[in-house]
Amino acid sequence: MNAFLISAVGLLVSIFVSVTGAAQSPPSDRETATYNRFFKAVYAGDQAAVREILATGVDLEQKDGSGRTALHIAAFQSHDSVFQQLAGAGSNVNALENSQYDVITIAAVANDLEMLRLALKFGGNPKNVTSPYGGTALIAAAHLGHVDVVRTLLAAGSSVDHINNLGWTALLEAVILGDGGTNYQAVVKDLLLYGANKLLTDGDGRTALMLARQSGYAEIETLLK
Repeated sequence: MNAFLISAVGLLVSIFVSVTGAAQSPPSDRETATYNRFFKAVYAGDQAAVREILATGVDLEQKDGSGRTALHIAAFQSHDSVFQQLAGAGSNVNALENSQYDVITIAAVANDLEMLRLALKFGGNPKNVTSPYGGTALIAAAHLGHVDVVRTLLAAGSSVDHINNLGWTALLEAVILGDGGTNYQAVVKDLLLYGANKLLTDGDGRTALMLARQSGYAEIETLLK
């Protein structure tokens, strides 16, 4: 891999990671200061207060200033019991907030396996197209090397070859944005096990194998041959 290409890829990765981190954000202190009683109870994980408010017939799909429903807030805060209360009461598990994230993708990025399993249990769709990049929870998890999350999403039927608006699949992201280490090797192996298409290319016509070879990821290169 020549020096120019290394520099270009490095810049692209740094920009992508930076923007991705900014795009998915939990409620800030400034936002929570304006929350109503319902949102404050969910944010705090106060099951008793949430139960009491649910009994009043509160609007489950009301949103905060960033388009988050109470269910998004519970997912961001990893409040499993409150999440179950809300989902059990009929909150939309597939709702998207303003940056187009659902609770499955929130859990996937956080590597929150229990929250992910709850979201799937209550009807979350692992095939949802999410994020400003038109991706999926699987792509996000592959990008971050979250092995157990990737396996759970694959088993749940996530679209293994979905292409986001950067032109990348989960397999391509695991190579482009990964470090070639054991977690990414496991992710690549699992994606291949579920039929990931090794011949799909990035915008420059490079397959995952070509990218792995260029980056010196010998173990991943072997898996892709």
